[in-house]
Amino acid sequence: MTIPEIVLAPLAGGPSTPELAAAVSNAGGLGFLGAGYLTADELARRIERTRELTDAPIGVNLFALEEAPVDDAAVARYAEELQTEARALGVQLGEPRFDDDELEAKIDVVLDARVEVVSLVFSFPAAAVRRLENVWATVTSVDEARAAHGLGARALVVQGTEAGGHRGTWLDSDDDTKLLVLLREISAVVDLPLVAAGGIATSAHVAAAFEAGAVAVQAGTAFLLAPEAGTSEPHRRALAARGETSLTRAFTGRNARGIVNRFMRDHPYAPSAYPHIHHLTAPLRAAARAAGDEGGINLWAGVNYAHAEARPAAEIVERLRP
Repeated sequence: MTIPEIVLAPLAGGPSTPELAAAVSNAGGLGFLGAGYLTADELARRIERTRELTDAPIGVNLFALEEAPVDDAAVARYAEELQTEARALGVQLGEPRFDDDELEAKIDVVLDARVEVVSLVFSFPAAAVRRLENVWATVTSVDEARAAHGLGARALVVQGTEAGGHRGTWLDSDDDTKLLVLLREISAVVDLPLVAAGGIATSAHVAAAFEAGAVAVQAGTAFLLAPEAGTSEPHRRALAARGETSLTRAFTGRNARGIVNRFMRDHPYAPSAYPHIHHLTAPLRAAARAAGDEGGINLWAGVNYAHAEARPAAEIVERLRP
């Protein structure tokens, strides 16, 4: 299939909804569902609901997590640091642990549903790729791009450091390569369609990405205030206010970009341990979100989040077109 110019970022963890994905596809873009943190059964239900809302192609993004050694002592120290947060909220911390986010079961789901595009993030395992047909790799370096090309990727989602949410690096790192630099580097050595991701919020950003070698862009933060998005109310308030973004491991143990808030400032030295820290802090974030406290939740957003507007998704698609 031809890749539409405007692709919806997966937005796993709440903002992703069938209504949002369908609205983007119906507007001539490519709507994505974020499968991260869902059960396989819930993913199947969301795909079915999206199919009820659109006849256009859709995509699903899957977490491809590979277990790596973590510093258990550092995780334990961080858990002790968070006890004050837990007591204040009246909850118990979660159990830090590794899990693979039901990758194999979710691959079964997308195959059964004949999803038109599947993208993988955090790695690009050969065993998973062999099972999929039109599969995209999320890459953050020339080395990752070359590896994904060799493994059979049909397209590359090239993610610059400006992107909101988790960095798509195959190994958690502090890489800070800007999107346009990365696009030019990868387009010079890999002959695949490139989908630009990171800080895409205006038609000018889209035009610049195309000039640097992309055939499409993937925008996420631009859609967070759309009525179709499942963005929480405290997150919406933070997006409507004006602040700065930064990378943090405080919420999940993997570098991710969000609007700087109290939790990020109070916990600057979280260890690299994903998804262990994600599970550890999940009860804290759920309680803070229920209380409407934007200071205690992850406020994922890209560097250009000030451009996000509370408009229907179809309007946002049109405003992004160069």
